[in-house]
Order: sequence, then structure tokens, then C-alpha cells
Amino acid sequence: MLSNDVTQTPCDALLLTPKGRIVAPVRVLRRAADDFLLLTEPGLGETLRTTLLRARFAAKCKIEPERHTSLLVWDGNLADAEEQLDGEMEPTVGEEELERARIEAGVPAWGKELDGSILPAEAGLDETHISFTKGCYPGQEPVARLHYRGHANRGLRVLKADHAQPGAEIRYDGKVVGRITSAVPGLALAYVRTEVPADADLSIG
Repeated sequence: MLSNDVTQTPCDALLLTPKGRIVAPVRVLRRAADDFLLLTEPGLGETLRTTLLRARFAAKCKIEPERHTSLLVWDGNLADAEEQLDGEMEPTVGEEELERARIEAGVPAWGKELDGSILPAEAGLDETHISFTKGCYPGQEPVARLHYRGHANRGLRVLKADHAQPGAEIRYDGKVVGRITSAVPGLALAYVRTEVPADADLSIG
């Protein structure tokens, strides 16, 4: 059902529609031979569960919800962070700094860069969330066709932008070529048509 080889965990994967659109991004952890934990975005847990339940063979597996807290650690000591997990943890990075780091790294977020209208290749997820050698899964045919025979018409890019707002149109040579999805002062993430040069000067809004 998932787009990546879940025997090689931890791995990132996607649950897709038959047309290759994203239902939910998933991180897969194998806890035992017959026990997998699927982590997804807040608010998508029940969507993921019900979609998998509809495809389940009767009595072959159980799909039950669990609640977990995730800890994001970078430029730090993971061992020190793990020691704090048993107690109260105060965030050491503010929301704005975290958002800036996400945008700078070009990492798409659900509800901003990702939703049910996005193709994996547009967000660059075909490089990280998809196996082109595993068995069949919903959406495999359009994903493989785009990968081997074509290309996405737009892609996710990090832009230098002093003043940008999510939803703002992006123009190049007078034509609309994309839109802003996330922004912090000085930086933005946006879907931009692939024919626009990487060093282009763009107008926003």
C-alpha cells in the first residue's frame, strides 16, 4: 500500500491515491517481525488508518491508533536529548527559528507544500519517499510514468525573498510561474515552473 520498501526501516513513504496524489506522508518503523509503527502528520492519523483498513484482507492484520510525541534534534547531541525524554522538556528552538530551518532546507510541510493536489515529484519526494523497484502500490503507474517518461511541470524551490506571503503569485517575464507556500523574512518556499532558471529574478505579489 505504501510507496517505499518498508522492509528497509526506518524509511519515509507515501500513501497515494490511484492517480498518484498524496493521501498522507508516512515514516515507517519496524518494531518486530509483525509490528510496524506508521507515523504521520497531526490530524492525518485517522485518514491513514481508515484508508488502510479499506484495503485490508479480512483478519490478516490489525490497524490500531497510537499517540506519540516526536522530538526533532539537529546540531545537537541526541544522547543528551534522549536523557531528557523522561522529564519535562522545554523547547530550545522557537517556532520561527524552526520554520526558518525547514524552509532553508526545502522540507515540505503538510497543509503548506503538501496536500491532496500535489504529485510526489513536484515536492521532490520521488527522491526520498518512493522505491522504483518494490512491488505494486496505489498510484505506482502514474508515479513511474512521470519518473521514466516525463517530468513534473513545477518543482519546490527555496527563494530569497524580502517580503513574501503564502499564496502570493510569482511572475517571471510578466507571466505567472508559481506561488509562495511558506515564508519567513528573507526566505520563502514556492512551487515554480521547471523552465524558470535557478538564478532568475522573480517578482512576488
